[in-house]
Amino acid sequence: MANVVVVGAQWGDEGKGKIVDWLSERADVIARFQGGHNAGHTLVIGNQVFKLNALPSGVVRGGKLSVIGNGVVLDPWHLVREIAAIRGQGVQINPETLMIAENTPLILPIHGELDRAREEAASAGTKIGTTGRGIGPAYEDKVGRRSVRVADLADEATLVARVDRALQHHDPLRKGLGIDPVDRDGLIAALKEIAPQILPYAGPVWKVLNEQRRAGKRILFEGAQGALLDIDFGTYPFVTSSNVIAGQAATGVGIGPGAIDFVLGIVKAYTTRVGEGPFPTELHDADGQRLGERGHEFGTVTGRKRRCGWFDAVLVRQTCATSGVNGIALTKLDVLDGFETLRICTGYELDGERLDYLPIAAEKQARVTPVYEEMEGWSESTEGARSWADLPAAAIKYVRRVEELIQCPVALLSTSPERDDTILVTDPFAD
Repeated sequence: MANVVVVGAQWGDEGKGKIVDWLSERADVIARFQGGHNAGHTLVIGNQVFKLNALPSGVVRGGKLSVIGNGVVLDPWHLVREIAAIRGQGVQINPETLMIAENTPLILPIHGELDRAREEAASAGTKIGTTGRGIGPAYEDKVGRRSVRVADLADEATLVARVDRALQHHDPLRKGLGIDPVDRDGLIAALKEIAPQILPYAGPVWKVLNEQRRAGKRILFEGAQGALLDIDFGTYPFVTSSNVIAGQAATGVGIGPGAIDFVLGIVKAYTTRVGEGPFPTELHDADGQRLGERGHEFGTVTGRKRRCGWFDAVLVRQTCATSGVNGIALTKLDVLDGFETLRICTGYELDGERLDYLPIAAEKQARVTPVYEEMEGWSESTEGARSWADLPAAAIKYVRRVEELIQCPVALLSTSPERDDTILVTDPFAD
């Protein structure tokens, strides 16, 4: 059976939640493989709206196994609150439906405190635009081999040793930033208190997923953010703290790359980003405001207004290559309804030279000028379309031109937040 990785192919907020939910109905296992609770998925099912941060989207589908992989950094206190909130909406969540990898690093309160203090201390032009939830510092501790991991919660001696090692690093940092030393005993007590609420979900995710794969079960790998926020291939340093591209799906849950059969890139029909960093096609005019208002472009987690711009085919072509995307799900086509003229970025100019990719150097990224191609818009509504016959000819032409420019076919076309308002071209789960 086919296993599918879903990745955002822009700066996040592409509508992954709906697509993952749409696919998860047919998957047996939904596995979250990177990121933290700084990402948000909004799912609309019937008349209910579910807002998820740390939980995999599959939790709202009964009878599915959802897993949080070792590639994630997990705030246990947030997770407990999120589980309670989703249960309050009538969803059953228990150790039979949710598993957390035993080797998942934890986000501690000290990580959020450090995250926020650094951002406040940053000079003009160097702020990252972080959510302040501690994701970056938690990944730093993972690489620095001083994380407290889920399995450590089961043994007090190990837990204390892990905390002490972390504080050897954090207390000097805090002193330099003018923050009081960590309350060591208070932190250990808080971890011991939360442990009984987390440990029932802990398990060997790598083992379970490999067994599920051998049994022919369908696995859906779910990422957070978007590939342009990847720590290696994104617009560094204005990126997230983990690898977002599809290759991370294997590492982030402990399953071989051969388990990935189809990579689905989620692509918005225009471009948005939250936070700081380069954005070649950003609009500061009435068209940009219209995209934001029609697309309800506010962050799921922070409520921050998203920056909006025309579709950038250069960036999407680049991320389709680095993630090995087999097909894209094009979302929010309906937001473009009513524009007389649409523009697509087909290249950049920098110092008189034409580029077909975004350069790595931050200084060059900030100076590229987009080269646009104009296309005729459409006045008819595409909202809720469920077949090609429901789309205006100009809308179909726009979609086909996107395919040509990004060198990747459209597998799914989404025309509203409702999960059934989807045109299926290629089934990612097909054998």
